[in-house]
Amino acid sequence: MNGAQHIIEAFRRHRIDTVFGYPGGCIMPLYDALVESDVAHVLCRHEQACALSAGGYSRASGRLGVCIATSGPGATNLITGVADAHRDSVPLLVITGQVASGLIGTDAFQETDVLGMTLGIVKHSYLVTEADELPRIMDEAIDLATSGRPGPVWIDVPKDVLLQAAESPEVYVPSIAAPRQPDEKALERARQMLRQAKRPLLYSGGGIKLGGAIDAFRAFANATGLPNVETLHGLGNAGLENANRLGMLGMHGSRAANMAVDVCDLLIVVGARLDDRATGRIETFAPNAGLIHIDGDQAELGKLREADIALRGDLSVILAALSMPLALSEWQSQCRSWRAQYGFQPMSIDAPEAPISGPAFIRQLSRITGGRAIISCDVGQHQMWVAQYYDFDHPRQHLTSGGLGTMGFGLPAAIGARMASPETMVINVSGDGSFMMNAQEMATIKRYRLPVKMIILDNQCLGMVRQQQELFYEGRESEIDLSDNPDFGAMARAFDIPHLDICQANQIRRGIETLMAYPGPMLLHVAIQRQDNVWPIVKPGEANLDMIEGKPQSQIKTQTQHARTTS
Repeated sequence: MNGAQHIIEAFRRHRIDTVFGYPGGCIMPLYDALVESDVAHVLCRHEQACALSAGGYSRASGRLGVCIATSGPGATNLITGVADAHRDSVPLLVITGQVASGLIGTDAFQETDVLGMTLGIVKHSYLVTEADELPRIMDEAIDLATSGRPGPVWIDVPKDVLLQAAESPEVYVPSIAAPRQPDEKALERARQMLRQAKRPLLYSGGGIKLGGAIDAFRAFANATGLPNVETLHGLGNAGLENANRLGMLGMHGSRAANMAVDVCDLLIVVGARLDDRATGRIETFAPNAGLIHIDGDQAELGKLREADIALRGDLSVILAALSMPLALSEWQSQCRSWRAQYGFQPMSIDAPEAPISGPAFIRQLSRITGGRAIISCDVGQHQMWVAQYYDFDHPRQHLTSGGLGTMGFGLPAAIGARMASPETMVINVSGDGSFMMNAQEMATIKRYRLPVKMIILDNQCLGMVRQQQELFYEGRESEIDLSDNPDFGAMARAFDIPHLDICQANQIRRGIETLMAYPGPMLLHVAIQRQDNVWPIVKPGEANLDMIEGKPQSQIKTQTQHARTTS
């Protein structure tokens, strides 16, 4: 077999049945080999969408996502989607063609230094020089991408190597390390801290799903009865049945969650990296709390804040070892009271003909879908409204670009999710700014008859930028106006996708139910008010408790002071 055929054989060996790609000159030998394979190839309409779709496939399923492109602009167009996967620890295999070996370094047509450009956004990069190397490299790359802390691995293959016969294929022999056992002394100290704490708080992130520890985490949370907060990627960790969940913490988190963090005396961080959007100014974060940090990646332990006890290893094993009943009724009652008083409530609607507010729409979407859908968000105000007002029962129901914040993420990610979970309803919730960044992927939806539901919350501006300009730049608006948006309904019709427009509060239920009932893809265009803001918000670099809300600051300060005093 030649190099390209060995790549296909590796797909078969690792049960990879779906890839996302876009052909071109230097990757053509691999596309020729695909013709006779059983691998389903999804032709996206932009290479960035190939990488984001592969990421959505992986995020929804937990399996390896694969994307393919040619050299030069094909490879460079993948970079944003690969960086997105890297920041969110999504397992991805990236394969690109490269100019022929003899032309490398000559500024040949469509030559780029892929190896050099991608070093900072992958777990590892390869430039293959011999076809004999490909079987070993493929196996090693897949192992690297999916083991430990997952992430993208990039393989760049010159065209002549794809065509070259592999006469003595190299074999990859994985090194099998013994499972890392948590330190028993550290575990016992952690148990003692848990027993002694009066106001312990559980803080979980995306590492729970990455570590396959959902069941163990829920068992731990239920056994201990710990009040808990979640990061953007941790939403759904505790499940909807957990009575002690306080929702998302951080920059746009609930006041209840941020207040609990501020007054807790012990913080148990599981599968989270203490990201700045979650912690605010780190010196003010959980100022009176001891810290137990549990993670599978040594690099995260002590990176931003030194832990009293750091536990690295299999999260399920560690959580099982720490599970025990705790007497926390008074603390639980206080946290539930905060949740009832300060939890997210959509703004009231005075009249049925009132304009649609983003929070009210998302709350209704959550109720109608009943937790049965996968929600793929873009980036902006709508992303935060989904995090605040949609109730997720499992973290893989929530696809969002967290670390990189990639506009244009939502639609391609929804395509990947639908390919991974063909029996599940997939809904892309987007803003008008984000949707325009990869709107061409409606062609992919049309081609493969994917019943992806698209919702555009249209305020005719870059809402999150406008909000920050309003609050932190004296209201000086700069380059955020999108009032010349196209007719989104006409755009959908051009792709043979039906659409519905709504603009009043009394149309929300009918619009959502129509969208869900339609058997194929459909677009729901929702006109919302330009002045709607995401509340609360923390000014970048400030303390989480100094949250700004849509109410007088004197009232907020009084509430905060009262919470600190009563605790």
